[in-house]
Amino acid sequence: MHMTPLSQAGNAIEASVRIQRPVGEVFNFYRDFRNLSRFLGDVMAVEPTGPTTSRWTIQGPLGIRARSTIKVTEERANALIRYETDTSPGLRTYWEIHFRPGSDARETIIRQVMRPPLGRLGRVALALIGKFPAAEVRANLHRLKQVMETGNVTDTSYAVRGKFSNT
Repeated sequence: MHMTPLSQAGNAIEASVRIQRPVGEVFNFYRDFRNLSRFLGDVMAVEPTGPTTSRWTIQGPLGIRARSTIKVTEERANALIRYETDTSPGLRTYWEIHFRPGSDARETIIRQVMRPPLGRLGRVALALIGKFPAAEVRANLHRLKQVMETGNVTDTSYAVRGKFSNT
């Protein structure tokens, strides 16, 4: 597995991964947000509600489920998807997913940048309830790599207990 180290400069959390699939295939898979529950550790379901919006069911600590509306704010085919939670500005989470070809046409490099709400204070608050965004970003990218390359997820770190079990 080839993943670059996480960067946490300022409020941004960043990680990247190389996937042995063409950039168009990886972009199209990711852009169909219904696929996200196949590798995101706490996203249980995604329901499209419009061309740029969807409703995500997320399971948090203590088994509490919440729904959140997500809005795509920018999209460039095979290059970039930006999206954010549709809530008050101070509480929004922002994501940027960058896609670029690797050293050959069968490889894609994905770089994810996430900005959680409330900056460092928000990250501390999340850690207190057992959520570690930097570790989750890395685990989610690793699971995306697994799904795209093998069709299976074996990495269960930073995921809802039992979500990726084949039993």
